[in-house]
Order: sequence, then C-alpha cells, then structure tokens
Amino acid sequence: MSQAADAVEREAMEYDVVIVGAGPSGLAAAIRLKQLAEAAGTEISVAVLEKGSEVGAHILSGAVIDPSGIQDLLPDWKELGVPLETKVSRDKFVMLGPQGSLDISFLPFPKWMLNHGNYIASLGNVCRWLGAHAEGLGVEIYPGMAASELVYDDKGAVKGVVAGVFGIGKDGEPGPDYQPGIELRAKYTFIGEGVRGSLSKQIQAKFGLTDGREPQKFGIGIKELWQVPDANFEPGLTQHTSVGPWITPPAAVVSCTISGTIMCPSALWFT
Repeated sequence: MSQAADAVEREAMEYDVVIVGAGPSGLAAAIRLKQLAEAAGTEISVAVLEKGSEVGAHILSGAVIDPSGIQDLLPDWKELGVPLETKVSRDKFVMLGPQGSLDISFLPFPKWMLNHGNYIASLGNVCRWLGAHAEGLGVEIYPGMAASELVYDDKGAVKGVVAGVFGIGKDGEPGPDYQPGIELRAKYTFIGEGVRGSLSKQIQAKFGLTDGREPQKFGIGIKELWQVPDANFEPGLTQHTSVGPWITPPAAVVSCTISGTIMCPSALWFT
C-alpha cells in the first residue's frame, strides 16, 4: 500500500480480543473465550472479522468431521443442533487406472484413514451455526470486512488490524472511491485467516517466524459438487480414490465424501 494510504488517520475501536477469520478455528476460539470469561465471572469483548459476505461464504467444502473437537467445546452439541447429521456408515477405497477401477477396501488401512464415528457435513453450514452461536454469547462478527494490514505499538508488538479499506487502485494509490477503513485494536489479536493468509505472511516476515524452520507444504485443492441420482446415493458412505502408478509416489489422491444427494470431492493433491 502507498505511503499516502498508510499516513491516513483512521477511527479506532477497542476490544479485548480481535480474531481475523470466521472459520472453524476463529469461531471456536471466540466461543471458548466467552465460555472462559463467563466461568470466571468477568466480561470480555471479542470481535471476529470475516472477508466473505457472510460467515461460511468462502467455505465450500464437504467434510468428514471428527466430533471430538465440538464435543470438547460444546458437550451438548447434539441438543444444540450443530448440523452434523450424517454419520459415516462405511469407508470405501478405490484405486483408479487406465483399465478402470479396483476396490481395495479389503486391505488393512491405518486407523487415521478410517472414519468410524465421524460425521459428513457441509463445513460452511457448520461455520454458520458456530457464528450464530458465538453471536448469542455476545461475540461481534463483522462480515465483508477484510483485514488488510497489521497495527503495531511503539515497541513493535501487534496491537490490532486495519479492516474495511476500499478503493485502492492497481497502482497501490487511493482511488476516487477510497475508504480508509478502521483500526480494530486489541490486547490479543488472533490470526485465523487460513493457509498462506496475507497477514500471516506479514507476521512471519516481520518476526522471522519461519527462519531456520522447514518450509511449509501446500497442496492444490480442486473442489466440485456433483448431483448424483438417488439410485446411486448411499447415506454415510465416504469414498477415497487414488491414482497410480505406484512405483513412484502417487501422482494424485482424491478424497470424496457423499452427503445428501451431493458428492463433494474435497481435494486433489499433486506430488
């Protein structure tokens, strides 16, 4: 961003905690903070910033979810109505090749690849539910507010973020519709913006968090939604498909989950 944009004065809002990202981790953190404050008999102000137009807008994944985390966070989650409705009934493992497919489910797979006791769900719907629950506890959620930069105090410590900046041109200069946004200052700032988030990269660079560490590893994710005929639908089936050749590491691995009449291949990794 240009020096002109950096030098502008902004309004500021003060919170105890500001959380960037209304994904599962950010919302769970907000809920837990409110729970801890209530148990301690005190008040805590928590704000969550979400760049999407609504909570869950940028989370399209079908997911197979281990409920142990939600069980720890909300022991009565079933009574509360968390949208985990389809329990995994069986896992199917299929190897794909030029001559067709081969069911290899009879092979002994490690426990971490088996989904007994897990649930198939829309992660977007789960986040929407968590968002509504967090708001019921007093968390302030601001959708459509992308955090664009960090704010530091005189000692160089993070004291908040800038959000809601609009109208920056391709050249980095403020345009005719420029809006400077606001500063959200906090005693604690949580960065939960996802993989390779812009603020995360800023913090890593400023504080040398990756110096002397192994490089992070990422996969290329390709998500699709397939409408399948009811005759082909099996509630609770989780299907994993893999592509060889197997002389070298797999060229691609695809995980598929089926929920309702929608089949959601959740990711494709190239190695």
